Amino acid sequence: MTAPLVELAQVRKRYNVGRPNEAEVLHGLDLTVGTGEFVALIGPSGSGKSTLLNILGLLERLTSGHYRLQGEDVSALDDTALTLCRRRTLGFVFQFHHLLPAFTAEENVTLPALMRDGRVEVAERTRARELLAAVGLAAALHKRPGELSGGMQQRVAIARALAHDPPLVLADEPTGNLDRASSDEVFALLRRMHEERRTTFVIVTHDPRLAARCDRVVELVDGRIESDATPPIRGHP
Repeated sequence: MTAPLVELAQVRKRYNVGRPNEAEVLHGLDLTVGTGEFVALIGPSGSGKSTLLNILGLLERLTSGHYRLQGEDVSALDDTALTLCRRRTLGFVFQFHHLLPAFTAEENVTLPALMRDGRVEVAERTRARELLAAVGLAAALHKRPGELSGGMQQRVAIARALAHDPPLVLADEPTGNLDRASSDEVFALLRRMHEERRTTFVIVTHDPRLAARCDRVVELVDGRIESDATPPIRGHP
């Protein structure tokens, strides 16, 4: 049997440890995500969704417990090893696209390679152009973010997240800053990228319409998993 892509075991996260204002945000979470799943992470504000996503993305360290990613226990890796693992394994899409305004769409998609290697090779530029074409922006290669709509900017961000073909993409409210029509378009694009590439997605969303279109919905309440289920009916926008 193939090992899960993500395994969390009794994960706890505390802030201000040892201080009078110490607070525990995640209370012994167990979570497994298999390769190729498309998972929604939902819950009220303050439930721990963003903290959990940051732990999955190796942006924050857990306080106790274990996190295995592609079978490797990443809980005890040092900062250098975590950075390398993050670059190799993960893609990120945020509510605010975080594109560099002075860079073209193509340059923004090649930015991870530039940060990793200090240069961008021909193959990486070709990959960027292929991804931008795949997200419907073949004609926008040389446009800067200010020349693109919000939905188009988010498409560039999705292409950037996929540029190094990561096995896991984490998305934090990727449609939260868009109108309904653009939101539906971006979500449909995420689903298509998932179906074509079998990339695993974990998406934080407050939109119940979008959560219902995912393959699995994990609900957090007060730092604990309240439910973990497959929606009874799944449609596509």
